[in-house]
Amino acid sequence: MIKRHIEPKLVQWAGQYPVVTVTGPRQSGKTTLCRSLFANKPYLSLEDLDNREFAKKDPRGFLAAIPKGAVLDEIQHAPNLVSYIQTAVDENRTPGQFILTGSRQFEMMEKVSQSLAGRTAVARLLPFSFGELYPKAAGLMVDQMLYAGFYPRIHDQNLNPTEALSFYVSTYLERDVRQIISVTDLDRFEVFLRLCAGRTGQLLNMQSIGNECGVTHNTAKSWLSVLQASGIIKLLRPWHANVSKRMVKSPKLYFLDTGLACFLLGIQKPEHLQGHPLRGALFETFAVSEAYKQHDNAGLPEQLWFCRDSNENEVDLLAGTAGNLHAWEIKSGMTISADYFKGLNALDRCLGGFKTRSVIYGGEKDITREQTRVIPWVGIDGLFVEKKNRVFGELGSAIAGQ
Repeated sequence: MIKRHIEPKLVQWAGQYPVVTVTGPRQSGKTTLCRSLFANKPYLSLEDLDNREFAKKDPRGFLAAIPKGAVLDEIQHAPNLVSYIQTAVDENRTPGQFILTGSRQFEMMEKVSQSLAGRTAVARLLPFSFGELYPKAAGLMVDQMLYAGFYPRIHDQNLNPTEALSFYVSTYLERDVRQIISVTDLDRFEVFLRLCAGRTGQLLNMQSIGNECGVTHNTAKSWLSVLQASGIIKLLRPWHANVSKRMVKSPKLYFLDTGLACFLLGIQKPEHLQGHPLRGALFETFAVSEAYKQHDNAGLPEQLWFCRDSNENEVDLLAGTAGNLHAWEIKSGMTISADYFKGLNALDRCLGGFKTRSVIYGGEKDITREQTRVIPWVGIDGLFVEKKNRVFGELGSAIAGQ
């Protein structure tokens, strides 16, 4: 089994909190990770109808059968059980009693936040990070990586990505979307999903997506919330400091897995990415999703933004705080050009100076140019969380010292 980078945080939290809650999209590896990491605990899945009925009809009896706790998988199937877990851990504050997992975060987190506030650590497990899946990237091609994506099952079982993701989308639509919101026309929702894939790495324009899909602005907003809650997309917010009224204030939409985005775009082979108009956006999607994964695996609060002004000068990714901003530009090309530094140079002055400046690109050389580190894409592992000379290492040290 591939070791997950979040494991040390889960072990730490299980030694500090009576409950650890692990969320994330379907098939991100939550069950495999928790069963392996907490192998000394009983494992009960509430997908199992017998377990589900027992937990619903007799929650006290269900918990009495596991007096030392357990790994409870897909907890959203018995949401009221969380209230009884609250009572149990209030009586016995022993750390690490219950490990809860769930994919439908709407239902799960609403109940967890109500009943287990202050009693649980909450972790989000996304599909494999680049460093988890490719500890040795020798011979790996960019297009191959983008096309296959990072869902564990595809790589664990050597599945055809197009086929596997086709089944994934069908399951997601039937099991999650239909149960979360009243969608009578799943075909239209799937069109909406594909339209969003076509906008990965772009500024969000809900009115445009809604019009093209034939739904109202409010419906588009509701559907977008579903995609966010189920771990399919992420909205990267613009830098929030009020440095200029000329700054763009709309978020950018990103898929959290390039393989899923490729499937929804009709890309069925790595070769289809050659010359594809969205190849650059998909490469940017890879880098931004990697930042989120490294963020989550380190157990850090989200402090990620982008910045674009009215002259279309843009920095793709910012992290940190005012006066302590780290900036990354993301380019899929293999040849370094002056254009790579345009946004960094323009916004560096406007935002008061970046603490570090980097370009992540599709080439192979790691060099410094124009006071900017130019990093090959295969060097992305640990780029956002490494403790030495990396932005999130500083944040993590501060949090650990509290």
